[in-house]
Amino acid sequence: MKSTILLPVLVLIGILSTSSRVITVQERYMEQYKYMAISEMNRSGIPASIKLAQGILESQAGRSELAVNANNHFGIKCKSNWSGETYQYKDDDLDENGELIHSCFRMYGSGEQSYIDHTDFILNRSRYKPLFSLPKNDYKAWAMGLKKCGYATDPNYGTRLIETIEKYNLNLLDAPLVVKPVPVKPMIENSIKTQTNTDNKQVVKGSLNSSKYSKNKSYNVKSKKRFRTFTAPRLSESK
Repeated sequence: MKSTILLPVLVLIGILSTSSRVITVQERYMEQYKYMAISEMNRSGIPASIKLAQGILESQAGRSELAVNANNHFGIKCKSNWSGETYQYKDDDLDENGELIHSCFRMYGSGEQSYIDHTDFILNRSRYKPLFSLPKNDYKAWAMGLKKCGYATDPNYGTRLIETIEKYNLNLLDAPLVVKPVPVKPMIENSIKTQTNTDNKQVVKGSLNSSKYSKNKSYNVKSKKRFRTFTAPRLSESK
């Protein structure tokens, strides 16, 4: 039964196409994270279509600097309660002289962990509580509700989410499904280490004292070759 439900979904959103056309970066991104979005929907009630559309927009389909270098797909900043690794990046914070300074962003061991933390971020903030009284399959209400709750400063944020969902038929992912939770790697545990690259972007790696993902396990992140990516307007400055 499960496969008979999933197969039409994948075909309709254009991921398992039999044509010889070039697969877009957006489709590759959907293929990689669609099950994660469904798993998080089953855990929290946040529509998979909404989460995947947010990931596509905010990470530039996995190509943004934060996604590439920090596995941060939703542009979530550190906040006072973050004890995990961090990535310093000049974004929109200014010093007393009006000069742009580094902002602290959360850094994850994988994109999947970014998806999980994004869910927890919305679940644990009272401003988003009204969203969970909306119908689980009403992606339009959720898209406009996110904007109303102050998720993003972009006045067209809700409309852009809806357009992305309808362009790729992501609403088909919101059908009731029973899927196994997606296994995720534990977050990184290591001593504090700071690295600055030639573009004046700084990575700060620190230990996780109370992270629920640590579980006394650790692994090393393989170094990635840094490269310049195009810059898109920030969508979620108010998070």
